[in-house]
Amino acid sequence: MSDPTELLQTVLDALPEGIACADQEGLVRFWNRAAEAITGHTGSDLVGRPIPAVLDILIVGGVRRWVELTGSDPTPRESLIQVRHRLGHQLPILVRVLALENNFAGRIGNAVVFHPAENLDALPHRECGTGPQIETTESELQDRLEMEYADFLQSGVPFGLLWIFVDQAERLRKTHGCRACEAMVDKLEHTLMQGLRPTEQMGHWGEDQFLVLSHERTSETLASHAQVLTGLARTTDFRWWGDRISLTVSIGAAQADAHEPLPDLLERAQAAMLASFHAGGNHSTLHPRRQACSPS
Repeated sequence: MSDPTELLQTVLDALPEGIACADQEGLVRFWNRAAEAITGHTGSDLVGRPIPAVLDILIVGGVRRWVELTGSDPTPRESLIQVRHRLGHQLPILVRVLALENNFAGRIGNAVVFHPAENLDALPHRECGTGPQIETTESELQDRLEMEYADFLQSGVPFGLLWIFVDQAERLRKTHGCRACEAMVDKLEHTLMQGLRPTEQMGHWGEDQFLVLSHERTSETLASHAQVLTGLARTTDFRWWGDRISLTVSIGAAQADAHEPLPDLLERAQAAMLASFHAGGNHSTLHPRRQACSPS
């Protein structure tokens, strides 16, 4: 009879995703062949090492960045990080952390599942992990925004904003009341979630507005994504007391530039959103990157 441990290792080695396992003491105990191919580091490089040392070797930002990603939330979700390849270059990785338990629900370690994200723009919506994340309050989204922007400045992971305004909100509030407007915003939020990338976060940004934190790789793909969400909003089937109310949104898109402060990025996204609204709504606008001043 085959050794079950050897059989399991053979199965994990055959997977296309990188798999790393650490025991309860925080030592790496398994590193599959896909993990070696993705990072350039072999099992002999990392197995037996403590997790902090491995994170400092692999992850841009090391242990600090890892703590920010995992936090205290026990729900596994996919996050975008930058990894240092053994040859020296950096590459974007989508990573998910899973708790390992025995048959008695006792914690015996952790598993990390990861794969390259070079083709992030081509990823199907809502396909990996638990899908995009909702930050329920504006303060939560503000905290996430600051963390994501700091990570962009440090590691260069592409970052952009989509500022979304609900065109019918003010009119609906006047004609049908605040409860109708709140129900409409909730319905539209659910619709927009279906079109987000797995690594994006969306939250309320004011009473009738949303902000999406995106990792589209270029301004062009960010603008295309905004157009998709604009069209998706029109499909929302919202009814109030038997009346079907058509919904549209105005979206402003802005791709981050490493030389601008975060408030300037927000200002550009808002300006693009207002341009869409003043164009009649049901529209998306990309705000161009700020041009650096040429030396005189």
